[in-house]
Amino acid sequence: MSTVIEAVSLVFQPYVLGIIFCSAVFGMFVGAIPGLTATMATALLVPVTFFMDPVPAIATIVTATAMAIFAGDIPGTLLRMPGTPASAAYVQDAYALTRKGKPELALGAFLVFSSLGGIFGTLVLITMSPMLAEVALKFSSFEYFWLVVLGLSCAVFISPGSSARGLIALFIGLFAATIGLDNPAGVPRYTFGSVEMMAGVQFIPAMIGLFAVSEVIRGFIHRREAEAPPKTSSRGIFRQQFNNLKKYPVQALRGGVLGTAIGALPGAGADIAAWISYAVSKKFSKTPEKFGAGHVEGLVEAGASNNGAMSGAWIPALVFGIPGDSITAIVIGVLYIKGLNPGPMIFVTQPEMIYAVFIVFLLANLMMLPLGWVAIKGARHVLSIPTKILMPIILMFCIVGSFAINNSVFGIGVMLVFGIVGFLMEENDIPIAPAILGLVLGPMLEQNFVTSMIKSDGSFAAFFERPIAAGLGIFTIAIWLIPLVPLVWRRRRISAS
Repeated sequence: MSTVIEAVSLVFQPYVLGIIFCSAVFGMFVGAIPGLTATMATALLVPVTFFMDPVPAIATIVTATAMAIFAGDIPGTLLRMPGTPASAAYVQDAYALTRKGKPELALGAFLVFSSLGGIFGTLVLITMSPMLAEVALKFSSFEYFWLVVLGLSCAVFISPGSSARGLIALFIGLFAATIGLDNPAGVPRYTFGSVEMMAGVQFIPAMIGLFAVSEVIRGFIHRREAEAPPKTSSRGIFRQQFNNLKKYPVQALRGGVLGTAIGALPGAGADIAAWISYAVSKKFSKTPEKFGAGHVEGLVEAGASNNGAMSGAWIPALVFGIPGDSITAIVIGVLYIKGLNPGPMIFVTQPEMIYAVFIVFLLANLMMLPLGWVAIKGARHVLSIPTKILMPIILMFCIVGSFAINNSVFGIGVMLVFGIVGFLMEENDIPIAPAILGLVLGPMLEQNFVTSMIKSDGSFAAFFERPIAAGLGIFTIAIWLIPLVPLVWRRRRISAS
């Protein structure tokens, strides 16, 4: 008990609380700008943390990250420009609600259920860190291969329209992921002698191009469709979410559980968590046909999963010093600089610091509610800006975001190419979201497959020899085969008659 009291005294100081507030505003601002991700917000804050004590330093990163992950949904909802790859999983539903004049319904769901998912993940972090980290350490390349395949499969099945079109989009993303030197053999592929192409296609400029630039092109070509902005509703944001919580309590809980569990796997993170959660929501929904047309059910589950994954990623980071995602990789560096060596002994030698981190997590997710409300109320006015003014502003942000990744004009070129590709895809009813997931997870898929084949000396049976890998493999294959069962049954009945 004395440890908890000491941790409370470390956090509830005017200086630390002020740092938390400023970090929250910064994270909200960075996350709301397309192209500037939560990882970038964290990286920008690292130099600032050098001049802080351990608790405010960690509080700065935790708070900014939580806010940036939620804020990434704001441009996705209003402008169909997802701020993170995770947002791309459900951007179609969120933007459809905006076109119906209900942006507050989508943004409110992201705000409230992101907060609830983050709090749930923090409670799991507090109570079950050692146990979950032990499970996470049992994941080898075989388990990660099946986890990535499961995520890619979900992208195909949740795509609006036919699965064949979703598969085409997925292969476009996987092909883009093969470009460059970032492969197990270290051999340049599809670079055509270009030095810039050797670095591969980075997903941030590609994502900005596929979603944002394609929307700008569409707004220019189909001017009549883009001129009339939707009228927004004025109903209370939180009142709508109380109704959603009553209607979808299972979805909210399931999203928090899935997000935390997947986030605890090193290297998985919120991206895979959001896609799988959204796919699970559609699979078990009573109205799956509404998904993609402006249905809030998937947003509830995926929103809870996003911030649950953020908390879950800290489990292997704190217990074993293994980063759960790119953000916690940065955090581990900060912990070492501050003399907090992550690992099992930190719970024994410096328990007050760990409890202080837990308290900061809870404060960050609670502070998200009032600050997010202000952000939503301000952001909705974007829809009232005339299209001829809004589109050039969007394009300017796209260029800045693509350039800022590597301070290179090449990023702008990638953005423009994928903008044209995205426009052509949507003109032919090919969904964009699976292409993004293919681009993000493609390198991880190849790396784990090649590593597994080397370990097993080329034996495919090894992918089913480990219990967790076998379970994931059987589950993934079952997802592929289940849609074929009704077709086979129908053909047998026809042939029998």
